[in-house]
Amino acid sequence: MRIIFLGDVVGRTGREAVRAALPGLRAGLRADLIVVNAENASHGFGLAPDMARALFEAGADVITLGNHAWDRKELIPYIAENPRVIRPLNFPPGTPGAGSVVAELQDGRKALVLNVMGRLFMDSLDCPFRTSAVELSRHRMGGTVAAIVIDFHAEASSEKMAFGHSFDGQVSLVVGTHTHSPTADHQILAGGTAYQTDAGMCGDYDSVIGMQKEGAASRFWRKMPGEKLQPAEGDCTVCGVFVETDDATGLAKRIEPIRQGGRLSQTLPSV
Repeated sequence: MRIIFLGDVVGRTGREAVRAALPGLRAGLRADLIVVNAENASHGFGLAPDMARALFEAGADVITLGNHAWDRKELIPYIAENPRVIRPLNFPPGTPGAGSVVAELQDGRKALVLNVMGRLFMDSLDCPFRTSAVELSRHRMGGTVAAIVIDFHAEASSEKMAFGHSFDGQVSLVVGTHTHSPTADHQILAGGTAYQTDAGMCGDYDSVIGMQKEGAASRFWRKMPGEKLQPAEGDCTVCGVFVETDDATGLAKRIEPIRQGGRLSQTLPSV
């Protein structure tokens, strides 16, 4: 299976760039599954239903979220009705929506996608390790599903790495989101799971993690809230990873970064 995962979509610039890029990425990489983290799509905070629909129309199969899941309240009824938009699995029981989805591909194969949130320097949710273990016990990679993708939305690289190693050999891909900076540690772990600490963002990198520089920097100078942060709206770099798996086992055969457009060095896998 060929899988594309794109990191946090930030603001209008990110949305437009991802919508423009998705059809070409799917065709060029012959992708079977596309997962997009869109928790920052609406002015940098949250996701509106019309934005989710536009990403699906452009080619996303599953949309993941994170700590800004509920910043746009109109998403609450939408996520309850649309299982392809998932929020962190380790929100308390009774939270709207679901933390995982089994996506059926056009050829009939199935892939499990999980969205989990870390706890270091983040909200104090249920344990991401234990809740993931329970969810994974319900599926068998290479059996009930051909692949398993986990978006681990977390601040601390140590927590992301510990999570990746904890589930090495049980899933196809563990990829981090939230810090908006692509890491250079894409690799296949010892047990066969593809891993990258952070996929990076789909946004303007002439910014402070996607937000306009002046307002964001002033908060550090003055330690005061100041003006409301606004997304930077320059050229966007679409960032993510491309993973190819073995259908017999679900384990990764290949992982490569995706960086297209904008300011960062460009890299696009070939197939």
